[in-house]
Amino acid sequence: MIALLDYGAGNVRSVQKALMATGGDVRMEQSPEGVAKADAVVLPGVGAFDDCVNAMQRQELFAAVKDFIETGKPFLGICVGYQALFEKSEEFNSCAAGLGVFDGSVVRFAENGLKVPQIGWNQIEIAQPDCPILKGFDSGSHFYFVHSFFPKPIDETIIATLTTYGETFASAVWRDNVFATQFHPEKSQKVGLKLLENFVQLARR
Repeated sequence: MIALLDYGAGNVRSVQKALMATGGDVRMEQSPEGVAKADAVVLPGVGAFDDCVNAMQRQELFAAVKDFIETGKPFLGICVGYQALFEKSEEFNSCAAGLGVFDGSVVRFAENGLKVPQIGWNQIEIAQPDCPILKGFDSGSHFYFVHSFFPKPIDETIIATLTTYGETFASAVWRDNVFATQFHPEKSQKVGLKLLENFVQLARR
């Protein structure tokens, strides 16, 4: 069973629908007990970093996520769910501490003449070809993005894909059992469903 964390994120239903379309056994979870019983966990998210982290704290999901990651079972963060894996964010003078799974902070795109937020399709450059959720993908694949902020990992070896929008940033990361994407696979049509299918396969092992 894949636990899809339901803490009020606006994209949770679309993520649920996409995971189910790939054959995933998905359950919306709001409790730490449900997270602990899962075979895999997906942390979705749209909106602000602080809202995500504070909502998880209120529902006692913050510690539950950290404990789940320690089990070695597959974990996927999407958009703000990706950003929340880092230590902190510059967004709106954020005061909330992130999960701290990865070292680094979340920063805003520089004002360089491009429209911020980035909204639309952009391509990835694969930095870790062995990443399991990228099986079957090549550099140049396009995914859908909606964001003004992105994480800057201190450890660059975790970067799974890179994307350029005025500046080059880590659009996905991978370390051990933890996968995370800045782009929205649930909005990325066939390529997004393929990525989610790869994750669902990991959950079945």
